[in-house]
Amino acid sequence: MLGYDSLRYARINRWDPSHLKRIDRLLDIGPGDRVLEVGCGRGHLTRRLAERGVDVVGVDANPKAAEIADTERVLTMGAESLDFPDDSFDYVLSVHALEHIPALGEALAEMGRVLRQGGKALHIYPAEPVKGLYAIPTSIILYGTPFKATSVHCHRLWPAKLRRRMEPLGLTETSHEFNLLKSPQFVSVFEKTG
Repeated sequence: MLGYDSLRYARINRWDPSHLKRIDRLLDIGPGDRVLEVGCGRGHLTRRLAERGVDVVGVDANPKAAEIADTERVLTMGAESLDFPDDSFDYVLSVHALEHIPALGEALAEMGRVLRQGGKALHIYPAEPVKGLYAIPTSIILYGTPFKATSVHCHRLWPAKLRRRMEPLGLTETSHEFNLLKSPQFVSVFEKTG
């Protein structure tokens, strides 16, 4: 299994304000809403949502991320085993996290479990033409070689593939889009309907 216990990897996690703008455009998150960010890194997005009065918590598999986080709201936790009760959150967010999770089916089921009925999940993930192509720099950081990039990005996803995984979990796609600027990526929004 891939190990993300890396201080260097946690430190290079940079804030990208375009993700918050995209979330603001696609979701109606407001003060008091309960939000879970999966794969939050050092918690840049988590902190900015908290500053708006959102009841937000971020989780990341890398224990070093919580140690140097921008906020105390970051917990060390794997997405495939979320330590929250059923129906705990109004929104679940993941920004460039899904492609890193080896047990993706279990992680998606867990995210669906903790999302309340009528709640929404937003996932941003790379539009890679070849699995691992955009993970080469991370592979070098974590392993000192580019040849483990397909272990770093263990999934190549696109909207139809993600939709097929989400529908059996009672999550219905409400929108998806392709963004080309900065790095090619997909954005998919789902609502818990079942």
